[in-house]
Amino acid sequence: MRLLWILWISTLLLHANTQAEDITKQAIVKIYTVSKIPNYLAPWSSSMQRSTGSGSIIEGGFILTNAHVVANQAFMEVQRYGQRKRYIAKVYAVSHQADLALLKVEEKSFFKGVVPLQFGKLPNIEQKIVVYGYPMGGNTLSATIGVVSRIEHHTYAHSGEVFLSIQVDAAVNPGNSGGPALSGGKIVGVVMQVISKSQNIGYLVPVSMVKHFIDDMKDGHYDGFADLGLGTQKLENPTLRRYYHLDENVTGKLVDMIMYNSSVKGIMQEEDIITAVDGHRIENDGTVSFRKHEYTDYYYYIDRHQMGDSVNLDIIRQGKKMQIDAPLKYTADDMYLVKTTRYDEMPTYVIYGGYVFSPLTRNLIRSTNRNRLKLSYLATKWQTKEKKEVVVLLKVLASDISRGDNGFGMWPIDKVNGEAFKDFKEFYEKMEAAKGQYIILEDKDGVKVVIDKEEAKIKQDDILKKYNIEFDKSIDLRKK
Repeated sequence: MRLLWILWISTLLLHANTQAEDITKQAIVKIYTVSKIPNYLAPWSSSMQRSTGSGSIIEGGFILTNAHVVANQAFMEVQRYGQRKRYIAKVYAVSHQADLALLKVEEKSFFKGVVPLQFGKLPNIEQKIVVYGYPMGGNTLSATIGVVSRIEHHTYAHSGEVFLSIQVDAAVNPGNSGGPALSGGKIVGVVMQVISKSQNIGYLVPVSMVKHFIDDMKDGHYDGFADLGLGTQKLENPTLRRYYHLDENVTGKLVDMIMYNSSVKGIMQEEDIITAVDGHRIENDGTVSFRKHEYTDYYYYIDRHQMGDSVNLDIIRQGKKMQIDAPLKYTADDMYLVKTTRYDEMPTYVIYGGYVFSPLTRNLIRSTNRNRLKLSYLATKWQTKEKKEVVVLLKVLASDISRGDNGFGMWPIDKVNGEAFKDFKEFYEKMEAAKGQYIILEDKDGVKVVIDKEEAKIKQDDILKKYNIEFDKSIDLRKK
């Protein structure tokens, strides 16, 4: 009798688990995307690309997925598990910073019978997870099981920015992107990327980042994750510590540079030492403890705040301890000379007598190896009051008026007719307003490119026709 009772209970549990798994699967979605991919080396052109990804239905009638699944999308369809019908979907909100997106489907029948997935908590190391999605190798739903290997800050491939991430050993492949990682039936992360040529090293956007994104979007506007605009260095070197008269009990990071438009300009000073953020001690390697024996970058506690909040910092200034409230106003895009990777927009360009000019972007740097060392260095620099954007001579379309200049490409320009400019807009205005017969472009080393204005004007249409280029400038400049 006892044996029968045990078998009966086991059967009930198995049936309950099967039902729970089936309910979970109902909320998993396959995403079909047709994208318009800009060509940054030929910024007047683009190509079409088809791809698939994964997502999950959450509360509010949203589909949660990766930003890179829907980036540059021109048309999207979604398909629920166990169904063959596809529904048209649209992007409701996107964070290219955090590689997250929310989609909407207008047809109510799409959600019929679905129980939205709920969010769990940040998982522990060695915690078991199940990854759902539609990876390569088949068309039906895939489920892979693994554990959490580590949690720490990592570079997000989509944006190039560094945020908290979860490393897992569950098999993750192309097509899995955007799918949920579940533990205890709740979302603990969203599949983001994988290290190629590795054995089962995948990364998730953690649930804490997802919640931040969703809370950010509640007012209908995406503000993003803040950057304080500080240059800091570690305090591990004993000589450096002696120089600043730090005893063994004091740890933190040294502020060695403050961005000209940083939100803490006038509040903090260079050579301040940040010892704690929101009361959490910063170690000499720049990490903080977010759980017992677990450490990650001190920005962990800054990223928990929404834009417009303030973060409390403990600092030491000239030997004196003090506290400040640092307002959060700007993202990395407001700070760096070369903006983060762009999506959902066509590149800016202007053609002048066959000479093609464009602002320097990370997309452009990724597109070519030409002059990569110098341009990558510029991408690490911050803006100044005088310089907010780099402009390059992208290429020269060969013609009789550009002979000898065809070797110029990805060439940073410093001056127009002897005058510096702060960004592409000002560069374009100076080109348009230039007086005299010649436009003289110059780099920091004094190398010059000289364009005859009248000759360029006369030859422009023929050059555009020869290279099958419809417009001499991008749509954002044509609107003005």
